[in-house]
Amino acid sequence: MGPRAAGVQMELIKRIKQAESQAQEIIEQAKTQAARQAEKGKENRRQAVAEAGQQRKKAAEAAVAAAQSQARVEVENLKAHAEKKRQELRERASAKTSAAVARVMDYLRG
Repeated sequence: MGPRAAGVQMELIKRIKQAESQAQEIIEQAKTQAARQAEKGKENRRQAVAEAGQQRKKAAEAAVAAAQSQARVEVENLKAHAEKKRQELRERASAKTSAAVARVMDYLRG
């Protein structure tokens, strides 16, 4: 092999090594980019989960507030109904008491 063939061969080896080096660099860059994308995806998922948790919390708070409001209305209705029933009972008891007192007085008079 002549000096020229040896020079060409050395140049080819040099180019192969450069190509391998560039390929390795490209692989490393791709790995780095893939890792960044994966981390970005994880962060997006974390944010989505956190947001969903906040939405659930808000929905639960709204449901509790609505239930409390409805319960207050129901309590007021029940109180009003109970007061009405007590008043009716007093009126009936008063009428019966008056009638009973009148009969006792009539009996005692003679």
